[in-house]
Amino acid sequence: MNHMMLRLTSSFHITTTSSKAGARGAGLRRFRCSSSQPNLNVDPSSPSHSPPPPPPPCPPLSSEVSPSRGLERLGRLGLHRMEAAGEYGMELDVAVRVVQMACSLCQRVQDCLVGRKPDQIQAKDDDSPVTVADWGVQATVSWVLSEVFGSENVSIVAEEDIQALSKKDAAGLLESVVNAVNGCLIEAPKYGLNGPQKALGTSEVLDAIRRCNSNGGPKGRYWVLDPVDGTLGFVRGDQYAVALALIEDGEVVLGVLGCPNYPMKKEWLNYHQRYYRLMSKLSPPTSGSWNKGCVMYARRGSGEAWMQPLVHDCGEFDWQQSVRKIQVSSIDDPAFATFCEPVEKGNSSHSFTAGLAHSVGLRNQPLRVYSMVKYAAIARGDAEIFMKFARAGYKEKIWDHAAGVLIIQEAGGVVTDAGGHPLDFSKGLYLEGLDRGIIACSGAALHEKIIKAVDASWNSSGL
Repeated sequence: MNHMMLRLTSSFHITTTSSKAGARGAGLRRFRCSSSQPNLNVDPSSPSHSPPPPPPPCPPLSSEVSPSRGLERLGRLGLHRMEAAGEYGMELDVAVRVVQMACSLCQRVQDCLVGRKPDQIQAKDDDSPVTVADWGVQATVSWVLSEVFGSENVSIVAEEDIQALSKKDAAGLLESVVNAVNGCLIEAPKYGLNGPQKALGTSEVLDAIRRCNSNGGPKGRYWVLDPVDGTLGFVRGDQYAVALALIEDGEVVLGVLGCPNYPMKKEWLNYHQRYYRLMSKLSPPTSGSWNKGCVMYARRGSGEAWMQPLVHDCGEFDWQQSVRKIQVSSIDDPAFATFCEPVEKGNSSHSFTAGLAHSVGLRNQPLRVYSMVKYAAIARGDAEIFMKFARAGYKEKIWDHAAGVLIIQEAGGVVTDAGGHPLDFSKGLYLEGLDRGIIACSGAALHEKIIKAVDASWNSSGL
């Protein structure tokens, strides 16, 4: 793989050059949408109001992949100029693109999965579910990063392995994963990336998943991937996330969070995903009518976090008009704050968080959502507090937090353990040395109040 040199054109698009630039095709990929944006300032409870039509259906999965010409020039998917131009600009650009692709794969699989194909769901040793999307996203991200940066330069910490896919009775499941990966990679040019010259075979897909075998640690550079964070929410047609972060010498330096069911507009949270699915079957689709999902991203030290809609939902789109800066809420009075907590009770104490909420004066009902969507909600100001206190014996994995933590921090929030210490991502696969739990807040004032409440009530928590 040739080393790419990053430069900016006068129109603020990223381009790349290589030693074989003259031998390869080049062209900026731009996204345009002539349709105007819908008016979302409506009352969803009004009986006369109906939700907008859903996005258009995706083309069927195909094993035939068009040949590509090489990654010569990249048009930015709405990245802010400084985000694209600075340190880790190339890595951030590619990470946003591949997460966009991964969200597209997940949407396809979820549409086929919910209530219809239980044979595409497997159980891991801890009884948590894993689906075609988990393996498909991991293979896709692994393949793309290796192609862009060179496999010898890419190290990935990821959640899934190939053990279940390698069993003799898993041939049908493996075939579904391979088809999902190739169906995603064939659309790589839509995202300004290259697909393979021909469809990947079974061994190539398994190799891409298997390559995600890094154990992390305090030295070197490695990517951290959670292909489908919140798989239980995913299989139920609810919230989930695709999370990708880059860690260098134990510090998270960039984070990308894809939330396919988390709408760009907060008002649309009133529409439950299952209701949306019902309406999608009754109403004819219209491209770009509703930005149902979004991708958030940030880079360490920039003091900025950004959000853009999904390419998959929009088709062709003018990204420069769609990306927007996000920031945490300015609410610092607990009486008006909303706090998030995990849906699953198996690895979090709802009773303790409820007691904490009462002690600090939180009046709003908790926002219980699956996955790192909780981090996304705080980063863009939809909620103010996230608290998680694991039960004895549960260890937090780095892929469940890395991307979301950085995005909140760069959006102006605070994330620490319950002792007020920064989360340590340098100890391998787990957040070792975690003091009791994790607390994320939109600001320092709320954070301090939560920390004090934890200290005051911990001895009676039973955790």
